[in-house]
Amino acid sequence: MLNAFAAFIFRIAGWKVIGRPPHEIQKAVWVGAPHNSNWDFMVCLGARGELKINIGFLAKSQLFKWYTGWLFRALGCYPVYRNQSQNLVDAVVKMYDQNDSLHIAITPEGTRKDVERLKTGFYHIAIKANVPLILIGFDYPRKALVISEPVYLTGNFDTDLKVVYHFYTTIQGKHKTWLKNFEATGIIPQQQRG
Repeated sequence: MLNAFAAFIFRIAGWKVIGRPPHEIQKAVWVGAPHNSNWDFMVCLGARGELKINIGFLAKSQLFKWYTGWLFRALGCYPVYRNQSQNLVDAVVKMYDQNDSLHIAITPEGTRKDVERLKTGFYHIAIKANVPLILIGFDYPRKALVISEPVYLTGNFDTDLKVVYHFYTTIQGKHKTWLKNFEATGIIPQQQRG
């Protein structure tokens, strides 16, 4: 019901999806950028309803209180339980290992503010869980959520990330420093886990 309503609002607002929905893929990490607006989450909810793929989002377990947990679950959020012996990457990989079908969206910029590099946790999750990436671009000038073909990673960080960066150069709108630097130099910043 929520997905159908969100898809209706998505269409009424003039948004569209560009790209082929990967219905045949049971597990993937969805990577969303550039994250410039408070509306990105709402666009994702609408696009999820339009795609008819159950794409979830990560939220820290502390948010799932008895009085708020229902809302986060209704929105498709998964609680991430972190402790000293398990980092975020390993916690999410465990979720992929325990499910036959799982799609989770991550915004590797981590903020709407300008950033000089992407956090690469999404990459390490996909490598460790042996799942492809689906890249999604928030293209506000065209009012479009652009979807890539599945990206199957090789394990070569620079080679794999160049595919990611090249995709985001095609997305119209405001580009942050991480993408401007790549457009100017073609260089991927040295690997930083996070």
